[in-house]
Amino acid sequence: MEKPMLLPTCQALTLTCATAIASILSAYAATPASSNSVVVQASPDFPVAAPEAVGVDSRPLVQLSEMIRKENLDVRSFLVVKDGKLIFERYSKGLTRDHNYELYSITKNVTALAAGVLVDEGRSKLDEKVAPILTKARPDLKEAFADKQAIELRHVMSMSTGLVYNFKPTDDPIYYGAPDRLKLAAGTMPKVAPGTAFDYTDVNPILASATLGADAGMPLQNFAEEKLFKPMGMTHYAWERADAKGLVSSGWGLRLRAVDMAKLGQLVLSGGRWDGKQIVSQAWVRTMTSPTSAPWYGYYWWINDIVATEPETHAMGFKGQFIVVLPERNAVVVMTSMLPIEGGLRESRNVLAIRRMVNEYVLPALSNHAHAQPTPASRKALARELELASQHQGKSGAPADPT
Repeated sequence: MEKPMLLPTCQALTLTCATAIASILSAYAATPASSNSVVVQASPDFPVAAPEAVGVDSRPLVQLSEMIRKENLDVRSFLVVKDGKLIFERYSKGLTRDHNYELYSITKNVTALAAGVLVDEGRSKLDEKVAPILTKARPDLKEAFADKQAIELRHVMSMSTGLVYNFKPTDDPIYYGAPDRLKLAAGTMPKVAPGTAFDYTDVNPILASATLGADAGMPLQNFAEEKLFKPMGMTHYAWERADAKGLVSSGWGLRLRAVDMAKLGQLVLSGGRWDGKQIVSQAWVRTMTSPTSAPWYGYYWWINDIVATEPETHAMGFKGQFIVVLPERNAVVVMTSMLPIEGGLRESRNVLAIRRMVNEYVLPALSNHAHAQPTPASRKALARELELASQHQGKSGAPADPT
């Protein structure tokens, strides 16, 4: 079974997890019933607050957590940020804030933010042709790229290159064991002209990683660390699964903590700002989250595919990894999980699950201002449910990755 990874620097935290939970719950129970009473542990990553302190009804959040337990869903973490404050932080059995998770395709969304920094700095352009850049870096692939001269960076990042690749569903070499991913991607064949059709294929982020790395003058993972991870105070991150030539894909392989996923959502929500600093331009955030090759897809970010009734954009990863940004609510929702993958790209069971969770539980919690008043009973219910969640491990609904 795929497990979240705890990197060595935080191994000691797992030994004190039960003690920490007990102390938080004890302090919460002893606190007077005020809107400032919190269950979330103090964090250097976000200010923390009780749901009611920012006008959120905690009862639907309790019901959400209860549903996850009762249906035995393998939800590893579930976070809600409202008005820049972490108000709900749920982890399953044995996990802590400092566990990181395989993000799968949310790696693409991080890539889009890194691309925005490069565009802002004038080092990348959406209309740049990728073939000349890549053949300069890899002259041995000049012939393979001869039929791809019209492909631009915008096509690579909007899944509209027109390239076709026949995937093996369980252990494709593009993901596992390919000694030279760029050579594999260069060998794919054009099916339609670039920019004419959306076709979600993981050949595209390989081209993106190599192109953006060439533009940056360093591997993409190093650029992301310099421009995103470190300035945003992220820790315990890892970008894995490089091929034998050292190329990571910009489509998978990144591991982040759930709280750092929430930072990315907050960055998008805040128009590219984090902690008073403009990390990426507001203009890029607008461009990145506007429709491109499909009405529900921007530059690696999905649009209104979780919530249809109000503006929403999100990052989505295989097996149920999500960052959902709700601009009208000034809120961010994060989930990591191992949920079923059957059903197709936009209708898989894990997508249906997050739609249900956000629309039936989170949005009502954010909407019910008249009842967003803490009581001893509501405070106790929230504390107790988070304690129960920390003792529960759902049944994995997704296959383990090949090793």
